[in-house]
Amino acid sequence: MKLTYVYIVLQFVFILNNAVVFAQQKTVGFYNLENLFDTVDDKTIKDEEFLPNGKNEWNEEKYANKLEKMSLVLAAMNLDVVGVSEVENRKVLEDLVTHANLKRLGYQIIHFDSPDRRGIDVALLYKPRIFRPFSTGMIPVWTAEDPDFITRDILLVKGLVGNDTLTVFVNHWPSRRGGKEDKRLLAARVLRSSVDSLFNLNPEAKIICMGDFNDDPTNRSLKKELRAVGKIEQLENNALYNTSFTTFKKGYGTGVYNGSWNLFDQLIVSKSLIKYQENSLHYKLSSFTIFAPKWMQVQAGEHKGSPYRNFSYGVYQNGYSDHYPVYIILN
Repeated sequence: MKLTYVYIVLQFVFILNNAVVFAQQKTVGFYNLENLFDTVDDKTIKDEEFLPNGKNEWNEEKYANKLEKMSLVLAAMNLDVVGVSEVENRKVLEDLVTHANLKRLGYQIIHFDSPDRRGIDVALLYKPRIFRPFSTGMIPVWTAEDPDFITRDILLVKGLVGNDTLTVFVNHWPSRRGGKEDKRLLAARVLRSSVDSLFNLNPEAKIICMGDFNDDPTNRSLKKELRAVGKIEQLENNALYNTSFTTFKKGYGTGVYNGSWNLFDQLIVSKSLIKYQENSLHYKLSSFTIFAPKWMQVQAGEHKGSPYRNFSYGVYQNGYSDHYPVYIILN
């Protein structure tokens, strides 16, 4: 089945399912785009493997294919606000949102260059008629105990959804390569400190922490340091609610490593978004969803059902990403 046909069918289904409630519901999600690099050599970062003469032989055709695949996924999801990670720069984001598959959605971009040595950043895409940002910034994940350690900053965006102020943190925590649990614990503490600062100003702050945390919901960084719990009855003393927790406990994930599923891509909300108040923004319970249609999956073999990625064991696959995207619904 051609991808363009898949896209049309998915859009038709989306319109039918949302025709009545579209005005009341907002969708917020996250997607790790797995190395969305252009083909231009940036001397300030280590992008050598994604150049025409690099290890991946990353040329204009492969870059165009990558934009095609990423735009198809984002267009099919049609989210109102979506955080992304593993993007090289603002140019690749502009190429993405102006792609023919995606341009009609009118996404605007919030992006800052991050200090990551490979040059991969986080960003936020949003529909301006739904989300109206009024404050943006970057939060460094840094410690004086290890000043040579460099990783992605956390993106902070405050905006209005209707009359409600929504604060979004977009994260991409240090990878597990090389055993960096202490660095993810550091990232969790940095994020927690920023969340607490918001609560000090407004105990009812509406907050979403999203991203690729490179840890599962039950790992220490999220459960203990960030204090993101999986049960609503545990929401006390400014704890956060991890909307992905139940999904993970059921055995589902957004990526596979060494034959096991992980759910690193998560959306975590503040207690104020759990409370139902008429005419106020709130999380629709149990709406956390992993977006994984068959056309984004490996179709056969030992990896059947896992994300159909762009590279596998160093071999170009012309796929999508090694992560499935996730989203939640706000009413």
